[in-house]
Amino acid sequence: MAPRWQDWVHVTKLDPDKTLSPDAIAEIAASDTDALMLSGTLNVTRENLADLQQQVAEYGLPLVVEPAGPEGVLVDGIDLLFIPSVMNTTDVRWIVGKHHEWVLQETVAWEKVVPEAYIVLNPASAVGRVTRAVCSLSPESVAAYASVADHYFCFPIVYIEYSGTYGDPGVVRAVRDAIDRAVLYYGGGIRTGSQAAEMARYADTIVVGNAVYEAGAGVLKETVRAVR
Repeated sequence: MAPRWQDWVHVTKLDPDKTLSPDAIAEIAASDTDALMLSGTLNVTRENLADLQQQVAEYGLPLVVEPAGPEGVLVDGIDLLFIPSVMNTTDVRWIVGKHHEWVLQETVAWEKVVPEAYIVLNPASAVGRVTRAVCSLSPESVAAYASVADHYFCFPIVYIEYSGTYGDPGVVRAVRDAIDRAVLYYGGGIRTGSQAAEMARYADTIVVGNAVYEAGAGVLKETVRAVR
């Protein structure tokens, strides 16, 4: 049975293109985070995804792969696939093109798929550059994308992605007010417990990634405690 991702409040994002020591991985697994998301934009292959999956599998945490494209899809040993569509891209490949390519290439394990409506808001980030996202948006414009994702396309997740930089809580609040059914994820630049708590006022789930590599599992535990 797939885990109840709707109940998660804290997810740790691990990048297959970066390295962690076995001790660091053990500390992350003991942090009380709800799940591990294996995700990256650059240099992600099924091989390095599988390597990372093997490193974390023994700890029994729910495992999610969030692929940037068909080449980054891993199914074996994974509980769920969070598949993003970028709402504010100027390139249709990142809304539906990569997905079409994936279905043409292989049989999809649809029972593991959870669609995500991504709104990318850091133009300097790898995901912002690669997807050609329009990031200079007002809170009202971001909220409008979120409303379309929730009410029209019926995405189960709306994901506000600031990718490496701490975002505007006012934007996240505007999105919270604009959606009714979707679970709201926030990711980007959370490096302290106070930042985690601030974003958790509006987001259902916060995602912590870079802080794991920059400051270690101690900071991760601090962010977990802040949202519990």
